[in-house]
Amino acid sequence: MKAGEIPPPPIGVLLGFELEQAEEGRVVFGIQPAEHHYNPNGVMHGGVAAALLDTVTGCAVMTRLPRGVSCATLELKVNYIRSLTAGSPRLSCVGTVLHLGRRSAVSEGRLELPGGKLAAHATSTLMIFPPEELHTGHRER
Repeated sequence: MKAGEIPPPPIGVLLGFELEQAEEGRVVFGIQPAEHHYNPNGVMHGGVAAALLDTVTGCAVMTRLPRGVSCATLELKVNYIRSLTAGSPRLSCVGTVLHLGRRSAVSEGRLELPGGKLAAHATSTLMIFPPEELHTGHRER
């Protein structure tokens, strides 16, 4: 992904997520909160944070999978710690693999302010798709 061999997730391009680091089992994306991320209350929409956390947890797992194998989120649990606005500094979102099995994985994401202050946290369970199931969602018979 970092080398440009895998394109960035389209949702990330739309919302302004920027890949900063990628290594086996860990990715870091950055985002600058902006007014177009706001909900009606004038703070960053929780869905933007959730989308970013979903992105890093999934991409972290992808760094551990063989070429041609993919994954999809089965469950995403998000804890929102603090509100964010366009005046907030640039955020880092770190995704780390906690467990990688044959058919499922568990990863976590941390949305952090500079200095590591936590803004939101997520855990994710993901289904692993072998190549023959990637586009159909089921095994070929």
